[in-house]
Amino acid sequence: MLVESIDRLSRLPVDDWQKLKAAIDSKGLRIVALDLPTSHQGMQDTKGDEFTGRMLGAINSMLVEMMAAIARKDYEQRRERQAQGIEKAKAEGKYQGRPVDTDLHKRVKELLKAGLGIRATARHADCSTTTVMRIKDSITA
Repeated sequence: MLVESIDRLSRLPVDDWQKLKAAIDSKGLRIVALDLPTSHQGMQDTKGDEFTGRMLGAINSMLVEMMAAIARKDYEQRRERQAQGIEKAKAEGKYQGRPVDTDLHKRVKELLKAGLGIRATARHADCSTTTVMRIKDSITA
């Protein structure tokens, strides 16, 4: 399986990363990443030299795990810094969040009043069911 970068695979929570890795392994796939040169060897046939193939497999597995852990930690740190920045901006009155899409809200309210269900409303309004539920809750609140 060719990927641009290991961090594209590994921003998942640890449990989800383990499940993804197990699924990849169960299919007999090898991860080949552009940013991991040793993984490029995984595309070559090593049937004649089983030892080399197994060693490269072990090295690549270890490197993928290390890079995944580093990428996950970096992702979590960036999210934490972002949340801190938002909190600071809110405290200073500078952060309002994204403006409400009044046209979408109006359309969703009309569809709900017409008797459409949550999924049908989301489909017709071209939005998520979560958005429809949030708007519906704001009507009844």
